[in-house]
Amino acid sequence: MDRDQARKIIETLLYMTDHPLTNEEILEVLETKQLSTTDISDIVSEIKGTYETSGSPLHVVEVAGGVQMATKPDMGGYIRRLYKERLTIRLSASALETLSIIAYKQPIARSEIEQIRGVEATGVMETLLERRLVKVVGRKETIGRPLLYGTTVEFLRQFGLKHLSELPDLDNLVPLEEKPVSDNSPQSDENPEAVASTSQPEEVMAMASPAETSGSDQSVES
Repeated sequence: MDRDQARKIIETLLYMTDHPLTNEEILEVLETKQLSTTDISDIVSEIKGTYETSGSPLHVVEVAGGVQMATKPDMGGYIRRLYKERLTIRLSASALETLSIIAYKQPIARSEIEQIRGVEATGVMETLLERRLVKVVGRKETIGRPLLYGTTVEFLRQFGLKHLSELPDLDNLVPLEEKPVSDNSPQSDENPEAVASTSQPEEVMAMASPAETSGSDQSVES
């Protein structure tokens, strides 16, 4: 396989994939011993440069430890309009708060999350697990060996992060008002909270099939 053919295939893969691809994944699909992961990285950089200089509405982005084709930010509004907001993930304020705690404190047990928030978190955790924003990463070596949770590649992808190291420094964020924590056991969130919309970054990832994308409604209500 010559380099020109490899470039065409890689460009196609970046456009069609529904998740960020690593150099190793691309090399596995190519099934060639004539190229290395370094060669793949160089070709991806060439493709990225071509899109940047051509004025195309598409570009190659590095996200969640891989690369993927995406639309440029100024195209996001039109795509959401096309799919009737189906590219938007909706999470309640309690779900966003819980997700933030996990992102900064991981690995963390549910009981620790509940202690920080002062409310029971079972329902919220189920929502985050269902949306593949968090996952079980192990067990805590203590009585009962409770499950530990952390964020996922999908979390990085939804928030446009390459790595967790790109999360904003807590010291630079405006501190939240401290909520009084009851001495009793955590209470559940009984009152509905305003639902916050966590749209994907204005860069909308190219999906494998427009038909697939339009058929999946990712709205979340918790």
